[in-house]
Amino acid sequence: MKSISELIVGIGDIHIIGDLGLEIEGLAFDSRKVLPGVLFAALSGSSVDGHSYIPAAIGKGALAVLCEKLPDNPDPKITWIKSGNVTSAFGHMAANFYDNPSSKMKVVGITGTNGKTTTATLLYRLFRELGNKVGLLSTVCNYINDQQIAATHTTPDSLKIQQLMAGMVDAGCTYCFMEVSSHAIDQDRIAGIEFDGGVFSNLTHDHLDYHKTFADYRDAKKKFFDNLSTNAFAITNADDKNGFFMLQNTAARKLTYSARTLADFKVKVLESHFDGMLINIDGTEVWTHFVGNFNASNLLAVYSAAVSLGAEREEVLRIISLLRPVDGRFETFKSPTGIFAVVDYAHTPDAIKNVLSAINEVRTGNETLFTVVGAGGDRDKTKRPEMAFEASKASNKVILTSDNPRSEDPEMIIEDMAKGVPADKSTNVLMITNRREAIRTACMMARPGDIILIAGKGHEDYQEIKGVKYHFDDREVVREIFNVTNQN
Repeated sequence: MKSISELIVGIGDIHIIGDLGLEIEGLAFDSRKVLPGVLFAALSGSSVDGHSYIPAAIGKGALAVLCEKLPDNPDPKITWIKSGNVTSAFGHMAANFYDNPSSKMKVVGITGTNGKTTTATLLYRLFRELGNKVGLLSTVCNYINDQQIAATHTTPDSLKIQQLMAGMVDAGCTYCFMEVSSHAIDQDRIAGIEFDGGVFSNLTHDHLDYHKTFADYRDAKKKFFDNLSTNAFAITNADDKNGFFMLQNTAARKLTYSARTLADFKVKVLESHFDGMLINIDGTEVWTHFVGNFNASNLLAVYSAAVSLGAEREEVLRIISLLRPVDGRFETFKSPTGIFAVVDYAHTPDAIKNVLSAINEVRTGNETLFTVVGAGGDRDKTKRPEMAFEASKASNKVILTSDNPRSEDPEMIIEDMAKGVPADKSTNVLMITNRREAIRTACMMARPGDIILIAGKGHEDYQEIKGVKYHFDDREVVREIFNVTNQN
């Protein structure tokens, strides 16, 4: 339990009507989850105004309400807290309620369009190998040391974040690595977290259904670095044209990493093969189980953050040589006849370009490269033709198919994608709506030595169609068609 006076520590711009000494037993922002004795936060989203649920929350026993607008006749039995920014205030309250767990660990946030999951997950694995207890908040799965907790969002809501971090502290974790999405930054879901460092991977076309303009998307990412303290570090990818923009107004210690230009941390790819690559990090050669320049950049980001946290350089490099790709990130499979399949989460134009570039770096040129790709429904429509353009430009054959159509007609999504296929590539493109059949067709068309990229879903084990989630896993489908149980 916490008193109102304890919950509001560090929160400015608030006006309180009621008892500051009132003891609160919990926090809630969903009126359906309100229990007697809680504080209810009237959060407003793009389609829902939390203020309309205040009567329901009070009816279920809420003792206090956090809101932006007070009712005309505030109930005198309720403590009312008015804030100009309810989402930020609620984040700080959640942190205070759980005794500010982020202050008891080293917390590093990773943001950018692509590479967040790989970088955060590899940092989690690396620091576990170093002998630490570590927490992870990621798209694929959340972890409290070795305890798995299912993830529903790239970055959870602010209350869930603080609950998970409190669990990490209770479990003895001294580090936490987390993906920080642009949505979470814009919605102040990370308010109340004391970050010890931030890493910027890259910025490419995505989420314009939410942010509307690329500038808004870019500025949301920058806001994360703007809010870092002088005690934190801010590491940016100097190879991305927006890399230095992220650091313009940060008070944190500025560091850079690069594969192409002068930087504090450097990497160079020396050899590329289908089962890994030899890279040089800051003058030391390291064999890794990863493929592609984009993964060399991700590994350098991991190295940069680890060294900035004080880990011993030689030990970090040793562990990097042992690390394996994250689920659904360039996962490779080989059929008994010698056909290679790569399952990857690539769902943006740049990600598709990168993974195809990685494949083309290691192929001899005699193989046929098939790409099976779709685009999600109810999301940024402007990237659909660009995804198809990148796929058709770098592949011999392309099959456009469903991803998660959600409420949209999958055939209309495929038609949107097809608009990006250059005229001279159109004869190399098929459209097969059923994703399983699309994968099966590519596998049946492929000959020994050929390569199939199955892009878009990666680790996901479902397809969402008309509001219903059906079990579907690209990796399971490949294993079934190849009649193999193992993966490379």
